[in-house]
Amino acid sequence: MQPDPEDLTARARIRDAALRLFGEQGFDRATIRGIAEVAGVSSGLVRHHFGSKEALRDECDAYLARALTRLNDQVRADMATSETNYLAVAVSVFAPYRSYISRALVEGRVAPLFDTLADLSAEWLAERDENRADPPEVPLKARAAVGTAMSLAVSVLYEHVSRRLGVDVFSAEGQVLLARTLLDLYSHPWLSPEEAAALRARLPEDSGSDTAEGGA
Repeated sequence: MQPDPEDLTARARIRDAALRLFGEQGFDRATIRGIAEVAGVSSGLVRHHFGSKEALRDECDAYLARALTRLNDQVRADMATSETNYLAVAVSVFAPYRSYISRALVEGRVAPLFDTLADLSAEWLAERDENRADPPEVPLKARAAVGTAMSLAVSVLYEHVSRRLGVDVFSAEGQVLLARTLLDLYSHPWLSPEEAAALRARLPEDSGSDTAEGGA
């Protein structure tokens, strides 16, 4: 993945320091002074570039959203010419920010990253829907949002998943096991079409049909 053009600047060092400390300490405990020390700059320079800790957090969120979009574009381009291990690429890009992403998600923040991931998921789902023999009954936006939450659960529950699997899921070995597991889950549904239909029949008729209409 091509690096962000700003990555060698003081602004980028401040952003990376904030991503680290927000992840390690949480947004409320992390301080401008501490971020400045990790970045090797003055507190005044942090405020000069970002104005406030809240604005710095917003830039962290926006940076990760941009990185995700670039990753998606790269994977789509690579898929046209060669096989791409999307999981391996994604892990390599976002592994350094795992603590930040996990904590921010639990705190109800990092909305730009979640929304970008949900929008990209909706694009992929829309393409898959065109070739489905069984038209989906739930709106695209709802499926993309819930699917995004499910995919992010591994990052949030990283320690528990690794402990149960007996391997660090972000290691090379863990990536392969995680990829194989996800492929098995997606290709072998837990419910048969008949079982799903029977359970769906027990739900209120309008459940899921009038909410989250439309695309992403």
